[in-house]
Amino acid sequence: MTVITREMPIQQIVRQYPQTVRVFFSHGLMCVGCAIAQFESLEQGALAHGIDVDALLADLNAVVAEESEEAEEA
Repeated sequence: MTVITREMPIQQIVRQYPQTVRVFFSHGLMCVGCAIAQFESLEQGALAHGIDVDALLADLNAVVAEESEEAEEA
């Protein structure tokens, strides 16, 4: 299940899926709360910080899918 795309603004991702903050941090992207994150896409942020956007995207979608599955089971 892919709900997060590389075109989405970082702040939108964090607002919509707060569980993703730990994924951003684990990849070394600490600017999830900065002003630029409101407008900067996931891809732009990853590239600016030398982060593998495909790996970040996969991990973000995995944590969202994991939480969705847990919610469905409850």
